[in-house]
Amino acid sequence: MRPAVVTLGTFDGVHRGHQAVLAEVTRRARAGRLASVLVTFEPHPLAVVNPPAAPKLLTLPEEKRALVMAGGGIEQFVLMPFTPAVAQLDPAAFVGRLCDEHGMRELVMGYDHGFGRGRAGDVELVQRLARDQDFVVAVVDAVRDNGQPISSTLIRTALAHGDLDSAARWLGRPYAIRGTVVRGAGRGRTIGIPTINLAPPDSRKLLPPDGVYAVRVVLKDGRTFGGMMNQGPRPTFGEAARALEVHLFDFSGELYEETVEVQWVRRLRDVQAFSSREALVAQLEHDRQAARATLNR
Repeated sequence: MRPAVVTLGTFDGVHRGHQAVLAEVTRRARAGRLASVLVTFEPHPLAVVNPPAAPKLLTLPEEKRALVMAGGGIEQFVLMPFTPAVAQLDPAAFVGRLCDEHGMRELVMGYDHGFGRGRAGDVELVQRLARDQDFVVAVVDAVRDNGQPISSTLIRTALAHGDLDSAARWLGRPYAIRGTVVRGAGRGRTIGIPTINLAPPDSRKLLPPDGVYAVRVVLKDGRTFGGMMNQGPRPTFGEAARALEVHLFDFSGELYEETVEVQWVRRLRDVQAFSSREALVAQLEHDRQAARATLNR
């Protein structure tokens, strides 16, 4: 086991504040020729200790892993099962586990992070533990936007209210979902607007309000296409279940069973029912023009 610089937390969203922590882990690991390790939890700790308070997630585990590892600075992404037994570990036991299992020599914490039973492991307590157990603690200050610390809670609130621009600014990228393309009913092809359909998303994933959106879609091979997405029910066809159905611009081919990333860019309108096929086609053409104009800007 290589001695390591470790950081620990939920890291939901991997937003700009989290990115500052990861950058400090990377800097310290390279300077000391140490391994760089991120330890995070599955499920979210509140889903175990207080399920009614558990938030919807900005990043599901594999989305989080992809974002963390894409930066190139973190060598090990550790998904720790968060169980009732883990919830009962006091801060000293938690620190001991990090030292024993990951060779921790340095611990990088966010300014407001707490871990261990009751989140008792705040910066002051961990600094005392560091002196006793011979490791170094580094604390990363908040990343602020107009004086306000960026947080996962702040971003969730913005997304719940449809504020995609603020969420993207605080995340450092557009908000997105990864999903598998599945077969749909094929109606889009019959009206000249073929679509890809994503498998129903994990119920834990936070979605912005339902509606029609301008989106960008990143394929497995890295190619990116603009598009428009209907997120929600399809009342024209009497389907109440939420669907994620995307029309890609300037694309031809099959994507069944592939995993794609869909990035929300701008909400265009509410979901609505249409009285005829002609009315639906006319609105979709209007949506396509609006989405292209938005993406071109």
